[in-house]
Amino acid sequence: MGVSRVMGRAAVGLVSLLVLSGTGYGWAQMNRLVSGLATANVIDPEATVSVADEQNILLVGLDSRNDAQGNPLPQSLLDELHAGDGSDGGDNTDTMILVHIPAGGGDAVAFSIPRDSYVRLAGGFGSHKINSAYTYAEVAARQTLQSKGVAGNSLNVQAAQAGAKNAIQTVEQFTGLTVNHFASVNLVGFYDISQAIGGVPVCLNQAVNDTFSGAKFPAGPQTVAGKQALAFVRQRHGLLNGDLDRIKRQQAFMASMAHTVLSTGTLTDTAKLNALVDAVKKTITLDQGWDILSFAQQLRSMSAGKIKFETIPVLDVDYQTSDGDSIQVDPAQVKKFISGAIGGPPESAPPATTTAPPSDGLHGSANVTVDVDNGAGVNGLAARLLRDLGAHGYSMGAATSISTRKGTVVSYGSGDRAEAQKLATFLGNDVTVSLNPSLRAGHLRVLLGSGYSGPDSAPDVGSQSAVGVKAVPPSTSIAPPPITAGDQNCVN
Repeated sequence: MGVSRVMGRAAVGLVSLLVLSGTGYGWAQMNRLVSGLATANVIDPEATVSVADEQNILLVGLDSRNDAQGNPLPQSLLDELHAGDGSDGGDNTDTMILVHIPAGGGDAVAFSIPRDSYVRLAGGFGSHKINSAYTYAEVAARQTLQSKGVAGNSLNVQAAQAGAKNAIQTVEQFTGLTVNHFASVNLVGFYDISQAIGGVPVCLNQAVNDTFSGAKFPAGPQTVAGKQALAFVRQRHGLLNGDLDRIKRQQAFMASMAHTVLSTGTLTDTAKLNALVDAVKKTITLDQGWDILSFAQQLRSMSAGKIKFETIPVLDVDYQTSDGDSIQVDPAQVKKFISGAIGGPPESAPPATTTAPPSDGLHGSANVTVDVDNGAGVNGLAARLLRDLGAHGYSMGAATSISTRKGTVVSYGSGDRAEAQKLATFLGNDVTVSLNPSLRAGHLRVLLGSGYSGPDSAPDVGSQSAVGVKAVPPSTSIAPPPITAGDQNCVN
């Protein structure tokens, strides 16, 4: 695959900027860093805030084969990174992460937005995958500018700025947050930054061998750097939850990277720090008005436990649209989720219901969250079953579609076998239970197979294709739980 499958490099770049301010020596190096950073005029002046106020920072990873200074990446490096010859590259924003920094520099929350989230784009471009917001505006601006005689580097800069502005506006209308700052990172950034700090510890639940991304790793803890680090966050094929599992890898990597920089002496190691500063300068572009020195000073007290990585809630990871396989999201749910995660005003309580609880003997617990993965090939089944389980007292997790599979299984984490068996009995005699160590306590996952004939298995009258299915709202926490910098979470 081309670099359209790369995830995580933008956030790694920004986390590197943040942790550089952690010690006196790191702070001194910030002056050398900012003097060589590329900048772009992409933020609306009305979005400018004081450094003491809360900050919302949009990070994007671009499919550019150029470094931040506009120099082409050598073909030998592209070959090493499994990135092709550049002919299939574009300027899609294949990493999109919105980082919220509260006023005064408290705990930061980074929200990953899946690249294939199907949303309405800003700029009148209609509904498409969110990663194309940049491309649509960039191409349109390029055509307009060329008709006016603009050419060369000026054409590239102005077209890129139009793309970035549209990506920012799309994220704002989707999340409800105003973007105050913008940072983009190119392909080589991930490679260089991970090498500069001497590698990043990670952990995998299972061994993997993926020829598309070059990811070949054993199970368990290990340290990755350079092309190995890129392959670690790039793999999509062979993962149970596709891009969502890739996002979890990205989050785990960033958390571990921040912990590595802050806890192992990187900022007091002259050689490592110089390499980190050089890597960031070569790969990151910031918005023109960002006073990064003041921003860094605001965050000098940040510790390894003050970055939390979240993924926005999704409805369907196999949502069929005119753009192909997409991810279905609900903007209202996303706004509510983000508001709650950053300590926004409480949402109004849902209206009380007078519906009598089911009387079929199943009594779930609100302390147990259930996800349902629909591999039965029956449209809308996951949503119907999850709604039913919610009526039985369970907390409703995510309803998603997966590839058709045989057999229905209820997966559980350590200590939850009894809960899993109770749910399996309700679903039918042919349903089995299976231990999944990656699931946290109080979280069950139902994997529906093609032979499932239990509750809600009959198709809805007049049910249509997956495009029209309305899944129930997912929980505000997608398993596994939010990853916090400093924790070494094993991931798929």
